[in-house]
Amino acid sequence: MKDYMDLEKLKVVKERKGFIAALDQSGGSTPKALENYGIKKDEYKNEDEMFDLVHKMRTRIITSPSFTSKHILGSILFYKTMESKVNGKYTADYLWEDKNIITFLKVDKGLANEEDNVKLMKPIPDLEEQLSVARQRHVFGTKMRSVILSANKEGIKKVVKQQFEFAKVICDNGLVPIIEPEVDINITDKESAEDILKETIVEELNNWNENDLIMFKFTIPTKENLYLDLYNYKCVVRVVALSGGYTTDLACKLLKKNDKMIASFSRALVQNIYAYQTDEEFDKALGDAIEKIYEASV
Repeated sequence: MKDYMDLEKLKVVKERKGFIAALDQSGGSTPKALENYGIKKDEYKNEDEMFDLVHKMRTRIITSPSFTSKHILGSILFYKTMESKVNGKYTADYLWEDKNIITFLKVDKGLANEEDNVKLMKPIPDLEEQLSVARQRHVFGTKMRSVILSANKEGIKKVVKQQFEFAKVICDNGLVPIIEPEVDINITDKESAEDILKETIVEELNNWNENDLIMFKFTIPTKENLYLDLYNYKCVVRVVALSGGYTTDLACKLLKKNDKMIASFSRALVQNIYAYQTDEEFDKALGDAIEKIYEASV
């Protein structure tokens, strides 16, 4: 463990029951997130207006009475969300001081074109700058996503190598990275891809400094408890799951079969909330999803 680590926040991540809310849609995924929320593209004129609307949506979510530390231990934020304010405080400070929820920053710049049946991350030229600002904003960790589209060993090795290289930079800058090598839920060789992914990650962990704390975010595996023994490595703080396009009910059903794996859902969390709902309707829909995801995580 590094001497700069916020031990109170680390204890929350390692020990608290609950899940991580992924509120980090960005760039190309923002219009779709707004559309799903009930806001059409003709309701904003430019990118600034689009991000204002998505920040209002996220503010409505995190200020909801149902969004509490009783069920949620952390939230993943987009850079603009981190740099925006909620009730007069920077988002991460509001979440920690008012809700006792820790934050992670999405640092990747999206996906490169497919090669070797994977999509690596695009370069992150401003990574050090992002990490510096994240520390100033009292963010605990980061998240970065790659995608695996087949059981191609060479491609998967490239994904894992890139993820761990970025993770080392993040650890050296005082944050805890969430490594997210998503396996597409629709591929026919999903189980084989996951086996190769696990094997490749273990190879990296065997040469990793145990003081550099990391987390993992995986597609819910076809083989139950596939990733459970990653907890044998002292550096692994928590293993979380993405919903990957599954509905809330199916994602929760599959997650329940995996011990010590908690949710870090995005679409499955917000699929039934809409801009036009009254506050009462909104809070109930969000609260119902939070309860289901929490129960699957504990």
